[in-house]
Amino acid sequence: MSDPRIASILARAIDVPDFPKPGIVFKDLTPVFSDRETFAHVTDLFAEAVRDTHVDYVVGVEARGFILASALALRLGVGFVPVRKPGKLPRPTFREEYALEYGTDALELHRDAFPRSSKIILIDDVLATGGTASAAASLVRQGGGDLVRALFLLELGFLGGRSKLPDVDCRSLVLVGA
Repeated sequence: MSDPRIASILARAIDVPDFPKPGIVFKDLTPVFSDRETFAHVTDLFAEAVRDTHVDYVVGVEARGFILASALALRLGVGFVPVRKPGKLPRPTFREEYALEYGTDALELHRDAFPRSSKIILIDDVLATGGTASAAASLVRQGGGDLVRALFLLELGFLGGRSKLPDVDCRSLVLVGA
């Protein structure tokens, strides 16, 4: 039996062809966030995915991961920590570069974002090739965090991104093309 909350997420996600470049089909999740009930379903499903886990902080990846991570952190009563693009954080950072389909990029995390051995949940909106998620996981570890789970709203299974997180308990609400 299919969960009607997942059906509502799928009904609102919009495929945008040729964005940000020709040949890429971008999954626009902003309609999921803008619908109060569907966004509540996402937050509920994420909270259910970590109900068996002690969590100290929820780390969200810029930019849409911020939306999801801050909502879950609020629900769980824990802190939210951002992972940002280079140059956006004002204090000393750890930096991790990663490959994209069309170049390279980097992410940063404040060196003092959380105490060592903190239990961390990592959240991003989409798990595609795994480059961003792997870089964010590396930053959590550089900061001394214990990455207990990674959560994604949508996983593009046919791109194999999960393979770049072999030692991480990854959970996705919606799996497309396994």
